[in-house]
Amino acid sequence: MITKMTHVGVLVLDQERAFDFYTNKLGFKVVTDVPMGNDGRWLTVSPPEMPGFEIILNPVTRSMFPKETSEMLKELIKKGTFGVAVLTCNDIFATYEELKAKGVEFTKAPTKEFYGTEAIFKDDSGNWYSLAQLK
Repeated sequence: MITKMTHVGVLVLDQERAFDFYTNKLGFKVVTDVPMGNDGRWLTVSPPEMPGFEIILNPVTRSMFPKETSEMLKELIKKGTFGVAVLTCNDIFATYEELKAKGVEFTKAPTKEFYGTEAIFKDDSGNWYSLAQLK
């Protein structure tokens, strides 16, 4: 029986830019950062209050993808095709202002929804996240 999810991969266009975005703008902590030969690094980050869960910043150029697939994925990511996750916070208005001040691009300002208040932002690659303060 499956008991827990410990890692999830996010496809990124540039691992260095993603590293900067997730650590310096979102405030995530680096959990693992080790070289992987010609495939960049095994780079994982985590929200500071969520130990035991890691987001793999997976470059779309990894050899696991054929070149043609990698090119198609790059275009889809740039278009904002992929919604990655819901991230929660205690004060969405303060978090929204803090992230905006750090240069995070929001496509939806905090808006009341049936489940709480939500804003939508993009990472440096174009993946989008829901930022929510749940009821």
